[in-house]
Amino acid sequence: MNREVTLPLIVDDRGTLQVAAADVSKLLRTVGGRWLHLVEAGEDGLDEDTVAALTIELAKLADRIDVACIAHSSGSAP
Repeated sequence: MNREVTLPLIVDDRGTLQVAAADVSKLLRTVGGRWLHLVEAGEDGLDEDTVAALTIELAKLADRIDVACIAHSSGSAP
């Protein structure tokens, strides 16, 4: 399954971002890292391959958010 997720940037009428993108991307990476830590600790009920795949996808999403925000801040389209 390879689905594209589109996340619109939330800006006000002056173009100011209304969501701290750095916080969102950090949260996504932290969740993935925590899942990996639980797998490494031997937490029951977590499939290592599934957790790894989800962690990679969360990191990709965080990267896309970062790129979109950099493009927004520089005044160019992503």
